[in-house]
Amino acid sequence: MGLAEDVRAGDRLALARLLSWLEEGDPRGEGVLTELYPQTGLGHRVGVTGPPGSGKSTLVNQAVRWCRQHGSERVAVVAVDPSSPFSGGAILGDRIRMRDLSGDPGVFIRSMASRGELGGLARRTAVFVEALIAGGYERIFIETVGAGQAEVDIARMADTTVVVEAPGMGDEIQAIKAGILEIADILVVNKADLPGAQAAVQALHYSLGLAKRPAGAWSPPILTTIAETGEGVEALMEAVNRHQDYLLSSGEGESRELARASSRLEAELRHTLTETFQRTLADGRFEAAVQAVFERRMTPAQAAADLIGERAEA
Repeated sequence: MGLAEDVRAGDRLALARLLSWLEEGDPRGEGVLTELYPQTGLGHRVGVTGPPGSGKSTLVNQAVRWCRQHGSERVAVVAVDPSSPFSGGAILGDRIRMRDLSGDPGVFIRSMASRGELGGLARRTAVFVEALIAGGYERIFIETVGAGQAEVDIARMADTTVVVEAPGMGDEIQAIKAGILEIADILVVNKADLPGAQAAVQALHYSLGLAKRPAGAWSPPILTTIAETGEGVEALMEAVNRHQDYLLSSGEGESRELARASSRLEAELRHTLTETFQRTLADGRFEAAVQAVFERRMTPAQAAADLIGERAEA
């Protein structure tokens, strides 16, 4: 069998090899994913985002355990970690943070480095998720870097977005300013045993009350959890399942899938066009334009227009 057939058959080593190829940009990975792509439309993508220190990893760990204890579905985790400035790899390894899940054959955990990408995700996160779904994983948890309020890309990738806050971090108002609450399908105040938890819940209720939603639209529940002990995780996963049902019954799931396809295509176009453009420029022209911007002789817009004009003339 080829690698695509091995991945479809549930071969974990084949899947791990495919993910490595995809992350490294190996053309063999794209070839295998092309074969698998018709099988990537299923699966429930659950995005988990929030500020550093809110307990996202521990909460995901407990949520995966709950899924495995209350159903037969196979579960995967894609955890996007900050990149090492030296190796470019992931600084934190979720095989360490989620080591109690490593012995479960129905769970697949993969860390990937953000490689400097903004928005809390890596550029290849989407293809990782597609490969995992093709490999038979029915629920995929996507945990963002935890860089804070810029992490809105997850809303374009996930079916259900869980925003995790924690009391005493001063993040409620900042999150409102940045609009991160607007991407939430479910809001969680973790570490609910700490002082200030109820105040955080009230602040979130207030901010949600300011939002105008059309009749019949999903209203994000605000839940409390203590991830260290697992308290509140069952209520969280019940809310995740309710939202999944809502997406199916309301038709919003199909709308999100269409938006996701558009976002994926736009991202790939930007990346491919940029790479192609730079390859076709005369030697040293891009570097010269960078130097001109650096020396304040040209604005970035002027330099870009100059490069594009040169390419059009060529």
